[in-house]
Amino acid sequence: MAALSGKKIAFLTAQVGVEKVELTTPWQAVLDAGGTPTLIAPEVSAVQSMVGDVDKDETFEADLAVADASAADFDALVLPGGTVNADKVRADAASVALVTTFAEAGKPIAAICHGPWALVEAGVLPGKTLTSFPSLRTDITNAGGSWVDETVFHCPAQGWDLVTSRNPDDLDAFCSTLTDVFAKA
Repeated sequence: MAALSGKKIAFLTAQVGVEKVELTTPWQAVLDAGGTPTLIAPEVSAVQSMVGDVDKDETFEADLAVADASAADFDALVLPGGTVNADKVRADAASVALVTTFAEAGKPIAAICHGPWALVEAGVLPGKTLTSFPSLRTDITNAGGSWVDETVFHCPAQGWDLVTSRNPDDLDAFCSTLTDVFAKA
């Protein structure tokens, strides 16, 4: 039986700015492990991906609008990066509320690169240790989290699992760890 067989995994993005590889690589890892990924965005329309934060690449169709999404319908959440994507997610009240609901429900969350900005905004980092793109260090510590510079970090504190990585170079470790953690959810 595949590690994520029967598991529904939410991927939360904005309509624009998601770093393509930080969406597609974990998405494929979830599929490869037998899970069912769902792309959630503010609107059910195209999500514009980027390469290196500045070059437009593919678009992906959102499966579900944030307003229609419920943490109760999913086993875990992935927050891909991309500077513009992460900034737009943290500025969207419905997206932040969804992130908060996952943490409060004790469901695992995986965030890479700038993805943890949504966790900062959700106020769920006190007592958590995580990594991210280095420029988020001050935001994370100001939000009550402890920042470490590691390829991948799994923190089970505060009643929910958090898997984080720094950047696209860490995707292999990120995907392997999130698959293992999500499988136990």
